[in-house]
Amino acid sequence: MAGGLVALLDDITVIAKVAAASIDDVGVAAAKAGSKAAGVVIDDAAVTPSYVTGFTPDRELPVIARIAKGSLINKLVFLLPGALLLSELLPAAITWLLLLGGLYLAYEGAEKVMEKLGGAKHGETLEDPIEDPVAFEKARVSGAVRTDLILSAEIMAIALAEVADQTLVTRGITLALVGIVITVVVYGVVALIVKMDDVGLHLAKRDSAGAQSVGRGLLYAMPRILVALSVIGTVAMLWVGGGIVLHSGEVLGLPAPAHWAHGAEHWLAAHGGAGGGVLGWLGYAGISAIVGLVLGTIIALVLHKVLKVGAH
Repeated sequence: MAGGLVALLDDITVIAKVAAASIDDVGVAAAKAGSKAAGVVIDDAAVTPSYVTGFTPDRELPVIARIAKGSLINKLVFLLPGALLLSELLPAAITWLLLLGGLYLAYEGAEKVMEKLGGAKHGETLEDPIEDPVAFEKARVSGAVRTDLILSAEIMAIALAEVADQTLVTRGITLALVGIVITVVVYGVVALIVKMDDVGLHLAKRDSAGAQSVGRGLLYAMPRILVALSVIGTVAMLWVGGGIVLHSGEVLGLPAPAHWAHGAEHWLAAHGGAGGGVLGWLGYAGISAIVGLVLGTIIALVLHKVLKVGAH
């Protein structure tokens, strides 16, 4: 009996070690995959606040909650099963999906740049009158969830590429973990951003001089932060989109552009002194953004000038 108990305890110990190792594998894989998707996360967090502009303060958090719910559905219900299925049956398709997603992000970013430079605006703008608040909210949430679908697809595809050599179960748990954590972080940050002016207004009305000073500072800073986020979001679209295109081209047999960009990155890192690593990263990100801007502009011109898609 004692021998049987010892054997059972040994089996339990082995199982526990395997489970712990699996948890460690998932944790490492999730951290690695999440870090690779950071550029898209920055883009997501920077772009989403624009979809909450125009609502009364009491509707801002409910709208963010609806968008976050749609984002989770995108990631866990639609993209996760599709990504796992592709990784099992047609893994080569993932690179092509990444390429298409990168081109879409480049197009979105380039279109925003063209609009800022005086080009025609396509789709709804903030200057459009709000005639039906319910329909307006529904349209805004739908637009945000559609945009999130593209960004979430990029996040899941990038994450999947980082764990392609893992087991199916590890891949699935990792993608689910990355999807949930990123959604919570992104929309938590978005909620904090869009409510910061309310916090500032509340503090500005307090009796404490210190609280009033902080409140006035927040009220002064928030419009500028939102403008900065809009710029960051556009740059992130171009940088992430261009980077994905460069990497996808390298995988698909067109390595020269990516090799040149990495060569510039390494040269800057080698000659940048103490800040060489940061300088090299910025150099590669800048080259990626230029690639994204050029490709995105070409796509936008073809769509709007040649095919007349979205023309007013």
